[in-house]
Amino acid sequence: PGPASSQVGIALGLSRAGLPGALAAWAGFTLPSAILLALFAQGLSSWGSVIPDGALHGLKVVAVAVVAQAVWGMARSLCTDTTRISMTAVAACGALLWPNAWGQVGVIALAAVAGWALFQPAREDTPGLAHDRLPIAVSRRLSGALLGLFFILLAGLPLAARIWPGPILDIVNAFYRAGSLVFGGGHVVLPLLQAAVVPNGWVANETFLAGYGAAQAVPGPLFTFAAFLGASLTLTPGGWLGAAVCLVAIFIPSFLLVIGVLPFWEQLRGNRQARAALAGVNAAVVGLLLAALYHPVWTSAVLQPADFGLALLALVALMFWKLPPWLVVAGCAAAGWLLSSIVHV
Repeated sequence: PGPASSQVGIALGLSRAGLPGALAAWAGFTLPSAILLALFAQGLSSWGSVIPDGALHGLKVVAVAVVAQAVWGMARSLCTDTTRISMTAVAACGALLWPNAWGQVGVIALAAVAGWALFQPAREDTPGLAHDRLPIAVSRRLSGALLGLFFILLAGLPLAARIWPGPILDIVNAFYRAGSLVFGGGHVVLPLLQAAVVPNGWVANETFLAGYGAAQAVPGPLFTFAAFLGASLTLTPGGWLGAAVCLVAIFIPSFLLVIGVLPFWEQLRGNRQARAALAGVNAAVVGLLLAALYHPVWTSAVLQPADFGLALLALVALMFWKLPPWLVVAGCAAAGWLLSSIVHV
């Protein structure tokens, strides 16, 4: 689980310069977008009343196009037959019926079991070892300790948050759990984060979706959206400290998992059962993202026919006109402001 692009960077840094290299690679890849999103959050809190409501709504609409593009791209590569498409549909229904972190975990677990039963590759398709081994200078003892720490934190943080209630532990628990349980990258984390910060009043839903739209306009991994949420928190700590806490909490699982798993990767990649289970998980991830496209993205953004038209144009601009995402985001914000002005006139 976790953001694939960031985890590739962590692995490259680890292979090049050990643990300091992993940290340096993550910082170089992550901090530019995290800083930009935290600045945007600070601007919304300070000058949000100056930004027209229509422009903010346009940012929510562009999120529909971005997630739809992600669903389409993942489905084309991961849902290649009737069985996988059916698993995707079932996973989407399950995620909509149980819209919480453990619902997603249950869907993923069931999909892994189904994949193990349905997608066993032939023995001749199992990759051998005729490739360059990963140059990972990490002992198996350290890797095992980090994997153990991953599970200790996953189980222990909710317990600690109940024993010692306080905003810091609550925030760390919510964002660590999101970083630990999400398969398929950034977009799939949307419903988990929305369920963690919106219902309890940490971040308004309008702010959440506006920030998610803005996250499409900056470079870097989508998990840096956590920095926007941390800076937008209505409880202590907010601002820059909140951004740092949320950013670190959501990425810690990636460090623990990547460094913990890589020394065992050669053995794992040749395991037929693991490959079959992963095929089922991949199909379910598309379903989770499809569910997120409907709720909260579609239900919060497409409120009238003009919103649907704007989302459709944004999708065409991204997929067929090949316009850069930042330009599509800016265009949707301007179009949202213009449509709002016309309605009020």
